[in-house]
Amino acid sequence: MARFIALEEVIAVHLDKLFAGMEVLEHHIFRVTRNEDLEVEEDDAENLLQALEKELLRRRFGPPVRLEVTHDINPNIRALLIRELGVDESEVYSLPAPLDLRGLSVIAGIDRADLHYPKHMPHTSRFLNESETSKAANVFSAMRRRDILLHHPYDSFSTSVQAFLEQAAADPKVQAIKQTLYRTSGDSPIVDALIDAAEAGKQVLALVEIKARFDEQANISWARKLEQAGVHVVYGIVGLKTHCKLSLVVRQELDGLRRYCHIGTGNYHPRTARYYEDLGLLTANDQVGEDLSKLFNQLSGYAPKSTFKRLLVAPRSVRSGLIDRIETEIRNARAGLAARVQIKVNSMVDEAIIDSLYRASQAGVMVDVIVRGICSLRPGVPGLSDNITVRSVLGRFLEHSRVFAFANGGEPVVYIGSADMMHRNLDRRVEALVQLANPDDIRYVLDLMRRYMDPETASWHLDNQGLWNRHHIADDGSHLDDIQSWLLASRTRQRSLSRR
Repeated sequence: MARFIALEEVIAVHLDKLFAGMEVLEHHIFRVTRNEDLEVEEDDAENLLQALEKELLRRRFGPPVRLEVTHDINPNIRALLIRELGVDESEVYSLPAPLDLRGLSVIAGIDRADLHYPKHMPHTSRFLNESETSKAANVFSAMRRRDILLHHPYDSFSTSVQAFLEQAAADPKVQAIKQTLYRTSGDSPIVDALIDAAEAGKQVLALVEIKARFDEQANISWARKLEQAGVHVVYGIVGLKTHCKLSLVVRQELDGLRRYCHIGTGNYHPRTARYYEDLGLLTANDQVGEDLSKLFNQLSGYAPKSTFKRLLVAPRSVRSGLIDRIETEIRNARAGLAARVQIKVNSMVDEAIIDSLYRASQAGVMVDVIVRGICSLRPGVPGLSDNITVRSVLGRFLEHSRVFAFANGGEPVVYIGSADMMHRNLDRRVEALVQLANPDDIRYVLDLMRRYMDPETASWHLDNQGLWNRHHIADDGSHLDDIQSWLLASRTRQRSLSRR
């Protein structure tokens, strides 16, 4: 049987060669995590780029914030490390080896088909290609027919969002493209499409968030590449990161200018779109187009504060808008009307949101929360959160979408967007949630949330002590349903039906 051998084990065996002429008495493994936050003055664009590049050089010398050591470390060596690194005892973690698990990604990439999931081929949304054909869908024509809700990676990113921007770049009727870029791949077809559009004479605005953590250097490179091609590159509002996922295309048509929009929960990153679960909306709705125009004008410095019709925008209105919706559910519950709150996020730590959910629970509102990461909300506490249920789904794809759904007295309201329920998202970032309008899209999201919360779906359950418990085996010993496998199969079923 093959055995995993860590690189540090190989080094340890040959320490006598590394330290020739010395007697090696013992060796220990430790790992240091440093603070990699960057602080730069945001006074003007070129100085910002230069200052950020200098900070990146200093990043590896940031102050230690965590020391990890193996269980068997010599106490004297442990004390030496604490003293020399200047860490507090509370920042030291004693763990079993190996300490750095990033190397396991190499093992995951080994060409062993029998150890991998079956290959997944994303399908083009049936609303883009309504009939079976090898010809690429005309995205603008499809968007004029109806709003199109995309669910990646089950719906193809390349034949939807990527095709939207590539067709916009090539279309002579397109006058302008405005785009946010938080993270994208090194050879991004999205960046290439923006460059092609600028070189074709279109007005192109790219809002590049060069402070996106760990992608700073790549984003600086994209920004300069885009500028050289004639793209108007801006860096957002001073003091705020731009995390919203927005694209706006302005097209000249027979009846005047029409705006086509995409608002998503995930980055414009073709590679991660293959294994991140995300939602996105393609729409030619006039209200959404007007909202995005106002928001892009704000982000590029050309407009005062604005009010929006279909959007909630942080840091001004996401927290307050969601709390207003939760308060409406409380009033509806007390009036005997349909009342329910359903939220799906990566993190749930904002005190104001959590307190409002506790109030909702105490008023008799059923609250469903699906969270992948940190959750400070405690469900099922008598008298506090009896009506709150928290689930987490971990699987083949990384659950990344953000959904906010409200029963609203029988007329459901659903938002999707970029914001997690964290201070940094709600107070220090520009985030955008869009309200869905198409009844079919609303039903799809509500059915999706129901499946996530279904007792027959495999998931992790958070208890009232703050402990996660895995539920994946039914009472009869069979495996509970995997929602990601079900969604993969559903696209295959849709494709089969469309061929008939």
